[in-house]
Order: sequence, then structure tokens, then C-alpha cells
Amino acid sequence: MQWTHFRRLFWKVRRINSSHNRRSITDCSKFTYGHDVEAARRNGQPIVALESTIITHGMPYPDNLKTAIRVENAVRSKGAVPATIAILKGQVHVGLNQEQLEILSRSDSKKTIKCSRRDISLIISQKLNGGTTVSATLLLANLSGLPIMATGGIGGVHRGAELTFDISTDLIELGHTPVAVVCSGVKSILDIGKTLEYLETQGVPVITIGETDHFPAFYCRQTFQNIKAPYKVSNSKEAGDVLRAQKELGLQTGLLFAVPIPEKYALDPNEMESAICKALEAAESQGITGKNVTPFLLEELNKITHGQSLQANMALIENNANMAAEIAVNLTERHQNISISSASNCSIMPKRSPVVIGGAIMDTTLQVKESEIRVSETPLSQNYTK
Repeated sequence: MQWTHFRRLFWKVRRINSSHNRRSITDCSKFTYGHDVEAARRNGQPIVALESTIITHGMPYPDNLKTAIRVENAVRSKGAVPATIAILKGQVHVGLNQEQLEILSRSDSKKTIKCSRRDISLIISQKLNGGTTVSATLLLANLSGLPIMATGGIGGVHRGAELTFDISTDLIELGHTPVAVVCSGVKSILDIGKTLEYLETQGVPVITIGETDHFPAFYCRQTFQNIKAPYKVSNSKEAGDVLRAQKELGLQTGLLFAVPIPEKYALDPNEMESAICKALEAAESQGITGKNVTPFLLEELNKITHGQSLQANMALIENNANMAAEIAVNLTERHQNISISSASNCSIMPKRSPVVIGGAIMDTTLQVKESEIRVSETPLSQNYTK
């Protein structure tokens, strides 16, 4: 009876492992990693995930391509590897080459889907192209084992959401995906105060990096209402310590690191608030709704500010990529130092009595009484009794 129970357990475990292996292989087949990203994953090098809706829906050509290249170069200059994430012909790409960046930058925004979590399965099954938002990039980065990403600004609670219920999935994804997002706060076109309240409800740490505790407002170093961030750290090293603690504790939420735009490119909060109000009026008069609102407003602001908002957008994204790369490098170096320290400690540990873990083996000896053994025509399994 015990042998039967053991045999059933053995095959059950084997089926589970086989199922898990098949599922892993299936999942991996949907992902294609760039050469640099694949090498960095193997060697434990720092990697920064980058979203792609900035390329497909956030900026016009050729500014989108220039920005994508500058952002990737910024990550490399700090000693990390950039991994721009997008979906091309139904395949998830983690790390794009120059040709793929060019294809995305020239793609028709109406034919390339602005991709959040809900859109991924459809885009893959129908072999379409998708530019990943913060939420989709968070999800795909986490599945690829990447702990940090950089973007311009996250989505949030839209103005008037108490009537429209228009709330970005970025906030939901941050609530249950353990990846850190480095950004310049929430896009100015949104209700920043309500967004921070929503992130608090989701249990997401919101931390400003720098000298001030003012929460940045994308194009501006502080919000129109002078909202303060819940927490502040001084530099990338301290930010890396927070991210490390979050990972070591196994907390399954993201983190939001807010980096003010460089002062050289910052716009005036009052002037931007006036421009945003005009853009919102234009969106309402033209009946713009849903996920088309943000791209429309960004384009309107670019017109109203005579290109200043676009230049600010390009500058802040590059600055965020620099900071994300520094955090990633600090995180990796700290991990390596801990590993080396642990190895050194093991070599000088006092000798202890060994503990041997093994199994008891029972041998059974059978003795046949008959002098002659006759082989039956019946299969052996039918004669065998437990």
C-alpha cells in the first residue's frame, strides 16, 4: 500500500514539473530579447526597461526617434543596458535594435495600438504592433525579471474622474507589480492630487529624488498647488536602498520615484496650468475620450506652448533614464558586494559537525522454493499482486 502511494505521488510530481516546464517554454517563445539584453541577463548586469508609447504615440517623427536614441544612450553612459519594450508582429521584444526603433517611430499611430495590460493578448494573437504604456511595460519587464523602468510621466486620475471614472491602468499595475518606475511625476494634464491619493490606496511608495520634497509636475519642478511628496531621498544610492529593501521583503507592489525636470528646461507652473485648461477645452469640444485623450492633449500643448512642452518632455525623459540607470547600477553593485562578502564569510566559518541527510533503504530478499520455474503465457502484470 505504501509503495502504491509513493508511486502515485512520484508521477503526480513529475506531471506538475513537466507542465511547468512546458508552460515556461511557451511563455519564453513569446519573448525576443535583444543581444545586449540577453547578454546582460546572463551576466547579471544592470538593465533599465523603457516604454515605447513615447515613440508610437507621445511625439511626432523625427523627435520620437531622436528621443528614443538619446534615452538609450543615456542609460548606456551610466553603465547599464537599455531594454526598450514593444510588440512587433505579435512578438514581445525586450530590447530593440536601430531598425526596429525606426519602424516604430515611423509607424501610423492609428494602426499601432497603444498597449496596456488588457491589450497584450489581442495584439499577440493577431500579430499586430503595439507601443507599450507604463502599465504594459511594468508587466512585461516583471515577466522578464527586470526590476526598474524609466519613462516621462505616468498616467493617473484624469480631471473630472468623479464623473467619467477615467483612471489610468498605470496606477493599478503599480499596485501589484514589483517594478520601480522612475519618472517626472504624473503628467500635468491629470489630477495630480487625486492620483497620489489613489497610489496611497494601492500601497505604492511615492518618493521624490533630490533636494526638494515638492512633488514634480512633469514639465514643471513642482505642481500648481505645491503638492509635497510623501517621502524624499537625496540621490540614486538611497533610492537603490529603498528598492532593495522592497525586494528583500518580497513586497508585491511597485515603487514610484519622482525626479524633477532639470531646471534649465522647466516650465512655469502657472503658464502650464493655463495651457492645459485650453487643451482640455479643445478635447471636450472635439469629443476626444478614452486612451486618445493623453496623446491629443500632449499634441495640443505642444502647439499652445510653441514647442516648449515637447522640448521639456524630451529633456525630462533623458534625465529620468540617467537616474534609473544609476539606481540599477547601484542595485547590482550592492548585490554583487553582498554575494562576495557572503562567500568570504563562508570561507572563515568555524568547523562544525557535518549533518548528513539521506534516506533509509530496505532490501527485500525473496527465495523461490520450487526447483523449476515455469513461465506463464499470461503477462507478468496480471500475475503480479501488491
